[in-house]
Amino acid sequence: MSHTVKIKSINQITHDVKQFNLEKPSGYEFTPGHATEVSINKEGWKDEKRPFTFTSLNETPELQFTIKIYPDHDGVTEQLDKLEAGDELIIRDTWGAIEYKGPGYFIAGGAGITPYLAIFRELEKKGEIEGNRLIFSNKTDKDIILKEELDRIMNGKTTYVITDQEDTSHTKAYLDEDFLKKEISDLDKRFYVCGPPEMTEEVEKILKKLGANTDSIQLDDQ
Repeated sequence: MSHTVKIKSINQITHDVKQFNLEKPSGYEFTPGHATEVSINKEGWKDEKRPFTFTSLNETPELQFTIKIYPDHDGVTEQLDKLEAGDELIIRDTWGAIEYKGPGYFIAGGAGITPYLAIFRELEKKGEIEGNRLIFSNKTDKDIILKEELDRIMNGKTTYVITDQEDTSHTKAYLDEDFLKKEISDLDKRFYVCGPPEMTEEVEKILKKLGANTDSIQLDDQ
């Protein structure tokens, strides 16, 4: 089933990430970490569907997406970048590969943080964030999405990894075997991995090699 919803507001989060706050259809629900297919309600774009993750919570009166814009791709996110409050999106049924199953390591690359935002916000609301760690990789410091909120929720349990900036104020590294071996102290915990496909594939291989239980690894490509 599809729903046409108006954009209520748009906020700039980083230089290339925007937050879209939308009308919420009556009775529309989702699991934190899940997504829906979204298209733009304009001629030529209604059937161009892209998956985006909800970053709001079920009880909030609006739906929210936090979306990385790719202006050089000549595609949906470039068109989203041109939208304003009052324009319309089409959303559909919800689905997802990532959902919270217990404390563990959350490993994200870039926009791969988005499924975790609703999960973390829900855990914070319930007072159940304890026991979770976040490893968040980005190219540069300015690419980190919603750092202040993540710092508050995770309360020091985050390692920010920067790959392409020499003078970073965070950890200059890659999500390779040596790095993950140092960062992960409990291989019996759950692992949530979300980011570009090549990153999730490589991290999954490393986790298995280090001895993580295959059944405890959840993967999602962004």
